[in-house]
Amino acid sequence: MYKSIYFILLFPLLLACNQGTKKTSTALDKTVENRIDSILSKMTLEEKVGQMAQYTVDVIGKGGNLYASDEPFEIDLAMLDTIIGRYKVGSILNTSNNRARTPEVWEYTVKTIQERALRETGIPVVYGIDAIHGVTYTAGATFFPQQIGMGATFNPALMEQGSRISAYETRASNIPWNFAPILDLGRDARWPRQWETFGEDPFLVKQMGLASIRGFQGDNPNAIGNEHVAACLKHFMGYGVPASGKDRTPAVITESELREKHFEPFRAAVEAGVLSVMVNSGIVNNVSTHADHRLLTGWLKEELGFDGVVVTDWADVQNLQSRDYIGKEYKDAVRQAINAGIDMVMEPYNVKFCPTLIALVKEGSVSQARVDDAVRRVLRMKFRLGLFERPYWSAAEYTRFGSAEYEAAAKAAADESVTLLKNQDNVLPLPKTARILVSGPNAHSMRTLNGGWSYSWQGEKVEEFAERYHTVYEALQNEFGAANVKYEPGVTYKMDGSYFEENAPEIEKAVRAASGVDYIVLCVGENSYCESPGNLDELVLSANQTALAKALQKTGKPVILVLNEGRPRLIRSIEPDSKAVIQLYLPGNYGGDALADVLSGDVNPSGKLPYTYPRYEQSLITYDHKPSQNIDGKMEGAYDYGAQTSVQYPFGFGLSYTTFEYSNLSVDKKEVVSGDSITVSVDIKNTGEVEGKEAVLLFSSDLVASISPDVRRLRAFEKISLQAGETKRVTLTFPADELAFVNPQGKWTLEEGDFKLQVGNLIDQITCTKTRFWDTPNR
Repeated sequence: MYKSIYFILLFPLLLACNQGTKKTSTALDKTVENRIDSILSKMTLEEKVGQMAQYTVDVIGKGGNLYASDEPFEIDLAMLDTIIGRYKVGSILNTSNNRARTPEVWEYTVKTIQERALRETGIPVVYGIDAIHGVTYTAGATFFPQQIGMGATFNPALMEQGSRISAYETRASNIPWNFAPILDLGRDARWPRQWETFGEDPFLVKQMGLASIRGFQGDNPNAIGNEHVAACLKHFMGYGVPASGKDRTPAVITESELREKHFEPFRAAVEAGVLSVMVNSGIVNNVSTHADHRLLTGWLKEELGFDGVVVTDWADVQNLQSRDYIGKEYKDAVRQAINAGIDMVMEPYNVKFCPTLIALVKEGSVSQARVDDAVRRVLRMKFRLGLFERPYWSAAEYTRFGSAEYEAAAKAAADESVTLLKNQDNVLPLPKTARILVSGPNAHSMRTLNGGWSYSWQGEKVEEFAERYHTVYEALQNEFGAANVKYEPGVTYKMDGSYFEENAPEIEKAVRAASGVDYIVLCVGENSYCESPGNLDELVLSANQTALAKALQKTGKPVILVLNEGRPRLIRSIEPDSKAVIQLYLPGNYGGDALADVLSGDVNPSGKLPYTYPRYEQSLITYDHKPSQNIDGKMEGAYDYGAQTSVQYPFGFGLSYTTFEYSNLSVDKKEVVSGDSITVSVDIKNTGEVEGKEAVLLFSSDLVASISPDVRRLRAFEKISLQAGETKRVTLTFPADELAFVNPQGKWTLEEGDFKLQVGNLIDQITCTKTRFWDTPNR
């Protein structure tokens, strides 16, 4: 057994770690690799396969079955003996009973698991969790806006800070591995996981993702400190554009789109040293991704040289058989997944995995080399996390957990995420003496402000844990005075039903309550949901909420429409008669306070849409569409047609309480070739009367190409703050090779020709003077 050499190996490792110099790249640590060689040489096949298995914590909790545990949570030592003692399992994930736990409970849980693992094999377990916008399953943790709101800030520094705080609080929970960030592209408004993404644009997703990884992992991938965690990219790849719009259903993506847009954020993140990747649960171009050797081994491991762990999503090896029907039995599914490049299997309940893989190795269907490679990757991550040195620790060491400093950072992030989409007649900000009716199903709910992955998977337990924070109604009372703010929802959610279920409306009560007020703040959108339970059949806002909005608009009182939603629900019938429209997204525990400060003018909104807000369900489009998708005018001849696609609000749109003037655009070179760097400079002046923040966005357009080019692409951005009357010169730089596209043969292609560059309302033009082709994935 390996445990007999644990302490012999551990001492020289500790010595080497203490004496070694800090690395700044993803080059392998030779000392660690030598230790892994030694460990592997002494491990049994059973121990190796165990390192590739991951089970949910309820399997080892006291309770009536594998799927639930008793309260208060305790570990069932007999089941722990089975999972660790018999199967030598190398990883545990998730929380018990789908409920947040205190740091103290986490400490007990992880310590108990680790002590048993060290006695059995000498190898620590790596515990993983979904800490998506804060430590989802830790009571008292700091919750930031969901990723879609963070994308709206266009502020990578805020994203890095938020991830750093979440990493610290995850470590405080004795958990070193976080299944985040999500680098899927949110390019389909129907998809129920759009709010987990940074938006529709690959460059925005890449930049925010890189910032998040820096925050989670720190600056040395080979030595993740005790205030950082291993990040895990989700979900490799093409997950966010299912043809049906439904979660975990097939996607059809051209090779060019797959390479150029969906792969690009993952490529950059792997090159930055991310430690793990989780696989897309669905099917891309008729191939189940969990069995896709081309993507997992070819593109990810061989082309990028990824040396981390590839982990499955929840029960997705089993799904290859039971859902996708690409194997007659479970054994076929395991064989296909492991041979495709899976290193760790998140079962999470099926204890047949270990004996099944052992049998496959013994019969030669899975090679010993493939198993050794997977185990090496798992052990490498455990060494990088310092788990051999310190497999568990005291929560009391993390004194900044839930601190005022961290909460202030969450509030600042929520402030910058709020996106003002309409402000007719400058109705906002409201006077501090305003009398306000707060209405709508999202007006008095912490659950809707946070969304899914908040204290529980679907977010249905938020009210139990977030009582000390303020709903929109409570925040407006604090901001404008309790006597000036009243609440009548008119429409409410059925909180014990599906996310879309609503109680019988009481619209007339809300209309009567509008008498005697100056303004109506109408909070509409969605109840919390996550993944497949959030699927929908109609994108339009619910009939009850639409009827409520129209009834309140008929009162003649100015209606401020507040959207608190995970994806853009259609509002075309109620937007025209709304005086103002504000997009909150899912802003977290400080969303109510952020909205109140925006409404009063204490905070000047600066968010910009990270996606295109559609007007019609049959007119879904992204900003980087092809010219033929939106033709102005008519075709000539007998077969006239247009291709007009009307949107509610465009990507990158967002208003402010001040105005910004762009001038003096300059480009450092008019002619470029591959390898050049392009620098664009512009003056931005705050021409209004209040301080404001502006996300300066640089777009490019390829005017003519050998394949139809996208109408525009985001190439750089920077968030700045300007006092009233202040001017700043902003310089944005990007490589000329970013102007390339992937051709039908899979080659990156930078072609001779003209390109338009646009910042604000200013345009300049450059010319590429020489065509170049090169192989993917390198840029």
